[in-house]
This record gives sequence, C-alpha cells and structure tokens, in this order.
Amino acid sequence: MSGLTGRVCIAGGWPVPDAVLTVTDMRGRQIARAVADATGAVGTELLPAGVHTAVLTAVGFEPVARAVQISSVGTGVLGEVVLVPVAGAVELPPPGPWMIDPVHSTVIATARHLGIASIKARFAEVSGRLDIGEPFERSTGHAEIKAASIDTGISMRDNHLRSPEFLDVEAYPIITFTSNALRRNGADTWMMSGELTLHGQRRPVDLELTYGGFGPDPWGGVRAAFHAETQLHRNDFAIDYNAVVRAGIAAIGTTVKIDLDIEIVQGEQLPAM
Repeated sequence: MSGLTGRVCIAGGWPVPDAVLTVTDMRGRQIARAVADATGAVGTELLPAGVHTAVLTAVGFEPVARAVQISSVGTGVLGEVVLVPVAGAVELPPPGPWMIDPVHSTVIATARHLGIASIKARFAEVSGRLDIGEPFERSTGHAEIKAASIDTGISMRDNHLRSPEFLDVEAYPIITFTSNALRRNGADTWMMSGELTLHGQRRPVDLELTYGGFGPDPWGGVRAAFHAETQLHRNDFAIDYNAVVRAGIAAIGTTVKIDLDIEIVQGEQLPAM
C-alpha cells in the first residue's frame, strides 16, 4: 500500500517523468522521497498521520509545495500537480516537421589511441528529420548517415574502414538512428533515447542533447541547432579488433565518442541556398 500518491504533469496533462516528491513534517524533517514514473505517477511509503508538506521538483520547472493530510492508516492523496517552466527558460522551437540540414551538420567519431592521443573520423553525409512535439518531450527523430562518407584524412585508411573487414559499406551502406523518447535533465539539455543501427547491429543508444536555440536564417527559413554526444562500444556492433589492427589504427580504445552538431530547418523540405 502506498502512502501519499499523486500525478505530476504540465499544462495539457502531459506527464513529467522523474519529478521528485519530497515530504517533510511540521519540523521540516524529511520523512519520504519518491520519483515519478513515466506516466507522472508518484507514491511514497506509508507516512505518519497528520499534516505534512509535499514539495514537487523537476529540472526546468518551478517547484510546487502543498500541505497534505495523512490519514490514521498512513495514506493521503496529492491529486494532480501541474508544473510550469522556470521563468526565463529557453524558448523551444515550434512544433512540427524540421529537416536536418546536411550542409551545416557534422558527425565526428573520436577514438583514443595508445591512451595518449585521439583519432577522429568525420562522416560527411547526414540527413533526416525531427518532428517536434507538444510538449517537446514527445518529439521524434530519424537520422541517416552514409557509412561510405567516413573521412579520417588518410585515403588508404578510409578505404580500409569502408571495406568488408570493418564497416562493410557495400552490405551496410546506411547508419541509422531513430528516437521516440526525450527526457529533460537540465534547463536546455535532454536525454534522447533511441536505436542505432550500425554494421548490421541494432542497439539502444542514449544521446545527451543540448539545445542551442532557434531563429531566422539568411535564406528565408527558420532553423534550430543542437549538439549531441554519446559513447559507443566497438564490440556492441560486431567490429572485429583484428580488422582495426589491419586498418592501421591498432591500440585504439574499445569506446568511441560520437559528437553531432546538427542544424534543422523548419518545414518538410530544405530551402535552396
């Protein structure tokens, strides 16, 4: 049996996952703490009878405090609590379709070499779209990267990386990422969860997403900017270490850092520039 129960949401009824409920007694001592689930539902353990203070907090939202009555059996009902964004919060792009601008977007993979240096590879061809939802956390996205566009600055190595021993771009020409989940973890940062398909392997991946803002561009459109980061483990995508050695980049780490700088343009099509 739960003690104090309730649901945390924003205007319109959309849930606020990971909102934190803290309950204190009349002396200000914390007597319970609980975290809202994906539906915004939250509940504590059974509580001492009497009047207590419930405080709801979530990253990017103003805190809400309420007095609550706990029954003799340790239960109480908080009801629905609506959170509002903090004053001065970053303005998000309008809902609707937005296209990735390949000309102004980059994907960089970085691997450690010998533990003291880095090897970087740029994927030059990226495309896709972001369908921005209302609220923003309901946004979905899909991106495609041409595996053959990998560029480390050394053509012999690039050709080997494209070969069947490594990325095998003939068999697996497209690297894809598809997301249908966003979770806010800061004023302008989110965790974007999705699935990455690389080298014939599909794995869940979380991108740490930072929003840079939106506004008009010189070509008559409206665009927004994001930076995203994640780390991939080479073994998760069936990349053979022996192939790495033969490619001339032996002694690299098993973890590869991915950095994406993405610009998206509002609408179903990219404007002519």
